[in-house]
Amino acid sequence: MIAALALKSLRNRRGTAALTVIAIALAVSLLIGVERIREQSRESFASTIAGTDLIVGARSSPVHLLLASVFRIGDATSNVGWTSYRTLAGRPEVEWTIPLSLGDSHRGFRVVGTTSDYFEHMHFAGERKLNFASGHRFERAHDAVLGHEVAMALGYGIGQSVVIAHGSGDVAFTLHEDQPFRVVGVLERTGTPVDRAIHVPLEGMDAVHADIRGMPPDPLAAAVQAARASRDARDGSAPRASGHDGLVQDDSARTITAFLVGLKSRRDALSLQRLINQFPGEPLTAILPGVTLLEVWGIVGIAERALLAVSILVVVVGLAGMLVALLTSLSERRREMAVLRSVGARPMQIFALILGEAMLLTTLGIAVGVAMVYCGLVVGRPWLESQFGLFMDIRGPSPYEWGLAASTAVAGALIGMIPAYRVYRYSLADGMVIRV
Repeated sequence: MIAALALKSLRNRRGTAALTVIAIALAVSLLIGVERIREQSRESFASTIAGTDLIVGARSSPVHLLLASVFRIGDATSNVGWTSYRTLAGRPEVEWTIPLSLGDSHRGFRVVGTTSDYFEHMHFAGERKLNFASGHRFERAHDAVLGHEVAMALGYGIGQSVVIAHGSGDVAFTLHEDQPFRVVGVLERTGTPVDRAIHVPLEGMDAVHADIRGMPPDPLAAAVQAARASRDARDGSAPRASGHDGLVQDDSARTITAFLVGLKSRRDALSLQRLINQFPGEPLTAILPGVTLLEVWGIVGIAERALLAVSILVVVVGLAGMLVALLTSLSERRREMAVLRSVGARPMQIFALILGEAMLLTTLGIAVGVAMVYCGLVVGRPWLESQFGLFMDIRGPSPYEWGLAASTAVAGALIGMIPAYRVYRYSLADGMVIRV
């Protein structure tokens, strides 16, 4: 009986009720939407480095090394010598390594110099491996493999010529036009920074930087090459060739930005990390990706909490709007309440009627808000993937999201008690009084 009366009452005031439901729905959709994006962004970040036990780079802060080497945010402070890399890669605890050379770009997209091990051992989202949408991995020094977003944004395909530029900005000042790369493969979408990168062999990066037009030669590299040439002359040996496009490359002069390490047993991670951090060859930093990622969440946690607080305030505003609507209607409904009392309705039934209206409005608002979130995910998921590389998985609400919805429902019920209590105190005589 009470539920039927509440429905009929709201139907008579459907304009105000609809506006109240919309206000609550918008507030709930913002609250749950922010939580869903926060949760999915964390999972997306964590999936980027799946299967990697250590990340090694030049001496710097762990957070800076993680952001620069994996997420391509910022630039490395220094490089790692190739000799040091080969020494550490040959350790008995190490199963595989992936060297990374950064610092160049193409039309705003980062260029990653690496080896074929990148496509063999790079994993994301658990055990998922990199797959090719078309083409194959690079085989020659001037081959290039595009991430999915690069290919879509620039309209590139197999056989396209790519000219990279020195630096990682959108504006290129030093184009390596004499060393173009040819696209031989396009990767499938991963929802990670891999989608926004152009991958080329380390030998190609060496060839590009061997003679940068308009820039003086690197004196350190020249000294190393001269020393190696002198030693080869004394030993009677010839310089080594890389085997790619006839490129002659002295590996001892090569440097990389960082390298990823996969271990035979994760129990060796801490001991190898300590050994690398004390490496005598050059100052290096080895980080555990999971531990460092927790530090990143600690830094951005303040912004997350601030955004959550704003969302909660929006919900409070929506519920306050419902309270105002109910209180405003009480003066117009005092005669209605008096009539109900006169036909036998008890005070607690009147109390339950007003409280039921508030709970019904809140429940409808929560349902519509959740529906809006899922509609937004279906419609906006391609845009979030293309613009931010954020893969939004459409799945049921998490326990925390259920908790947010339940908390909103409880808050709506508590707020509904205020007008319900006022109606409870109205007397039959007060409602029947005719004011002139």
